[in-house]
Amino acid sequence: MMNRLNRDNVSRSNKNVTLPSYDLANCTQNIIVHLGVGAFHRAHQALYTEKLAQLGECWSIIGASLRSDSVQQQLTPQDFLYTVVERENETNHYQVVQSIQNVLVAPQQSQALLDAMSDAHCKIISLTITEKGYCHNPATGQLNSQHPDILHDLKNPLHPRSAPGFMVQALKIRYQNKLPGLSILSCDNLPNNGELTRSVILELATLLDTKLAQWIEQNVSFPSSMVDRIVPATQPEDREKLSQDLNYQDDAMVVCEPFSMWVIEDNFVQGRPAWGKVGATFVNQVHAFENMKLRLLNGSHSAMAYLGFLAGYETVAQVMTDPTLVTFIRYLMDKEVTPSIIAPPQIDLSQYKQQLLQRFSNRALNHGTAQIAMDGSQKLPQRILRPLESQLKAGGSIDGLCLVVAAWIRYSQAMDENGKPYQLNDPMAGVIENIHRTHAENIQKMVNAMLSLTDIFPQQLSNNLQFSTTVSRYLEQLIQQGVKSTLAEFSKCH
Repeated sequence: MMNRLNRDNVSRSNKNVTLPSYDLANCTQNIIVHLGVGAFHRAHQALYTEKLAQLGECWSIIGASLRSDSVQQQLTPQDFLYTVVERENETNHYQVVQSIQNVLVAPQQSQALLDAMSDAHCKIISLTITEKGYCHNPATGQLNSQHPDILHDLKNPLHPRSAPGFMVQALKIRYQNKLPGLSILSCDNLPNNGELTRSVILELATLLDTKLAQWIEQNVSFPSSMVDRIVPATQPEDREKLSQDLNYQDDAMVVCEPFSMWVIEDNFVQGRPAWGKVGATFVNQVHAFENMKLRLLNGSHSAMAYLGFLAGYETVAQVMTDPTLVTFIRYLMDKEVTPSIIAPPQIDLSQYKQQLLQRFSNRALNHGTAQIAMDGSQKLPQRILRPLESQLKAGGSIDGLCLVVAAWIRYSQAMDENGKPYQLNDPMAGVIENIHRTHAENIQKMVNAMLSLTDIFPQQLSNNLQFSTTVSRYLEQLIQQGVKSTLAEFSKCH
């Protein structure tokens, strides 16, 4: 049986892999506690921290999983080492990372996690918990005080379950122990993610202890950030190829594209890593970068996921081989999304969009359409509805964006074009499935019921007749004609 990657054998690894050259034991004075230590974090923020440590500036990460122990089980036998594989078509670059010093599992180690976040050496709490982890209403950005995990945390603040609950309780311990505040850095695909995090934390803290909320306002900063790197789910064949190339087994490996971008609002109360030395960009205002990336990259991803999955394509790269789908994505970017964006002065939008199309075509990534399609109710507002609202306000075209909304509704029927059922993976799956059952015979009523979901659709948008009738028209086409015929007809008219 092949040896598992660990500290004993890492120095004997294949010469084709970049290895750590610093002592992690020297990195205990500056700690980042990261909630959501999944593949994206390991291929992005943890890698930036690793590269900075290689230059001599040492921060280390205590990772935390809020639900599953799978990452802990992957990393613990490997002494928390893992390999990042940057892959572009047939080219691979391997790097072993050691910046994560430990991984905690919140349900089983809640006190240890609270202790880590409230320790004096912890200066940053960072987050990749996905949109649903914030327990907020995506349409309004406010805390969902009726969320089951929030209701639990209000009754049991000492034993939290949600990410906001853990952060508020850790901040309370710091407040009670007269420790300094820290910075909470969101790295999730949400507009104004720092302000959203601040709002959710302060709302929950106010419900629990108004004096604590006041202390948080005065002592905690919530910098926004924009993260950009395509990191598909690791597949068994990825692990097998790594074993063949490097002669060790790595169950925690992650695969990603070579491209990486990180734009961070420079607003930290206890200092921060000099990530700018290894490629990050610190700015005073992240908003323009967020909108650009959320609407052009993530919005296009969602469009390809729903339409591509329904058309039978398993990966984004496969979608990019279909001229009709590519034509639609180009139209969506150029005609309906770009007008809603004010580009950062450092960015050439035409070049950025062309680069996106090239990245989408990377055959080596196997970025699954089903993976991107998950949690659509949480993703749709910022990726599709915000530019749609902007276009309505400006009197611009909304046909393509409405087609994407219709594709999401069609996808949420959980039945592909060949009649094969699949699981709808969404926090609102029960509500959505009930709408489809109730209105299966009437498309307009189905659309009206979907648009009435105030957790997703702002009332002003759901009441817009042009929006609802256009979505209904495209949903009827998708159901009766299928994706490819609908897109071919769309291209003729646009």
